[in-house]
Amino acid sequence: MSLKGIIKFLLTAVVGFGVYSVWPWRVVHHAPGVLVGSQPFQKAIAPKALPEVGGWKLTAVAEYEIRGRVLGTKRYFAGENTSLVPVDVSLGWARMSDEAVLSKFDLSMGNRFFFYEWRNEPAIPPQEIKVSAANNHIIAANADVRSAVRWLKAGQIVSFKGYLVNAVSATGGTWNSSLRRDDDGNGACELFYVESAKVEQSR
Repeated sequence: MSLKGIIKFLLTAVVGFGVYSVWPWRVVHHAPGVLVGSQPFQKAIAPKALPEVGGWKLTAVAEYEIRGRVLGTKRYFAGENTSLVPVDVSLGWARMSDEAVLSKFDLSMGNRFFFYEWRNEPAIPPQEIKVSAANNHIIAANADVRSAVRWLKAGQIVSFKGYLVNAVSATGGTWNSSLRRDDDGNGACELFYVESAKVEQSR
């Protein structure tokens, strides 16, 4: 094979791998039924400084643990925020972890938001959707967390543990975490400094 052919092959392989890593058919399916019955755990703490990440100063404001079904992930490549949070992970629990419910929604992510849409009537009340799903801006505290988040697939069950944080960039920009599960819109996502991530085995 010529040098030109080798280069073409390598470029094709790289592009193919990239498409595979983000393609929507990388989904784990389940039988109907609630997969995660527990609610996220949050405990207020006195503000404390955490290690700086990507030029951002972090202040922990609450301990936070969550176990949920991955509803989607979204990687970002541009903008100042990507140095702190390159990946968002949306999670669902209670009936938002049930295949029978989720199959009736169109789920998507973009511009740092998580979206759910339906035709005619929602499978469960909108207020229940709001308090049973959340978009998490993931700040990986270590290489193990970065690796786990990078390879997450929709449908997997994952447990995260760490802190909800407020952040200040080197240019003075601020980014604060939501501290509630019943809010929506701008500012409703969790800015989550994750110290440990456990992905449960899936078929």
